[in-house]
Amino acid sequence: MAQVYDHGGGVRSLRVPIPDNPLGHTLVHVVDTDRGPVLIDTGWDDPASWDALADGLAACGTSPGEIHGVVITHHHPDHHGLSGRVREESGAWIAMHAADGAIVRRTRSTRPERWFTYMTAKLEAAGAPEDHVAPLRTARHPSSVPGLTPALPDREIVPGELLDLAGRRLRAIWTPGHTPGHVCLHLEEEHPAGLPGHGRLFSGDHLLPEITPHIGLYEDPDDATVTDPLGDYLDSLERVGRLAPAEVLPAHQHAFTDAASRVRELLAHHEDRLTGLLTLLAEPLTPWQLAEHMEWNRPWEQIPYGSRNIAVSEAEAHLRRLVKLGRAEAVPGSDPVTYVAV
Repeated sequence: MAQVYDHGGGVRSLRVPIPDNPLGHTLVHVVDTDRGPVLIDTGWDDPASWDALADGLAACGTSPGEIHGVVITHHHPDHHGLSGRVREESGAWIAMHAADGAIVRRTRSTRPERWFTYMTAKLEAAGAPEDHVAPLRTARHPSSVPGLTPALPDREIVPGELLDLAGRRLRAIWTPGHTPGHVCLHLEEEHPAGLPGHGRLFSGDHLLPEITPHIGLYEDPDDATVTDPLGDYLDSLERVGRLAPAEVLPAHQHAFTDAASRVRELLAHHEDRLTGLLTLLAEPLTPWQLAEHMEWNRPWEQIPYGSRNIAVSEAEAHLRRLVKLGRAEAVPGSDPVTYVAV
């Protein structure tokens, strides 16, 4: 049974499952336009997910073959995974911000060996123990892993501009942080139920009602730029808060109102977390040691292998922010590098 919710005003959402993932599903939004339905995100590349998407579209009175276009909030496989299949069925265009489009191109062209060599070096530099790093030295991606050959976008989402959607006013808001090219999409139309505020915001993973999005380092084997994704995210949050949308339609969980309140909660959460990390950094710690001491949704011993890599990346993003703010610094000569509060 397809799970479809009608948000009114020619906007519906479909629940597309993410296999073996605690998030459960991606909310794919269907926006009616004068040239046919447009999808905002598509869901994970999996047969059950495809069936759920097709069933949901049928419940909306349409089908994958009738999709006019696909707008991707960001490149992650639970959002972009089925884009290529939709395009094969319909000839739909696929739009994405240039920064995430570049990641898609790199993902398609980078050999798995290059990626594992890079990850091994990153984890060694972060102070990961040998028993964690060792599996990466001999790892090889099976060709069936979703997201290895994501669809190349054929349109670029330009921040601040209206997308070319006949009969709709959908403006791109660049919100880097969760990914370099994450975008929210502001539907600049009166709310169909007359809720106070400025239109509706498709927020992707940038603004979720009960989850704090993952903010880790932007991984690029061929780019040595020192990024500050947490700083990017906090700046982007404030930008979205100023929009004051009447309702937020995120890619996970459920629609909600009072975006400004949720923005304040997330800003306070990250400030509290940064303050707590400074307490931990009273003694020098590597990023791996910092991750071990940070609060997660379960004890470190129970965190799976892959999730530990994500946790270390998040610890490093917070360290980058503290260093940039002048609240922490690297200990000269330490190897692997350790950081200490200033």
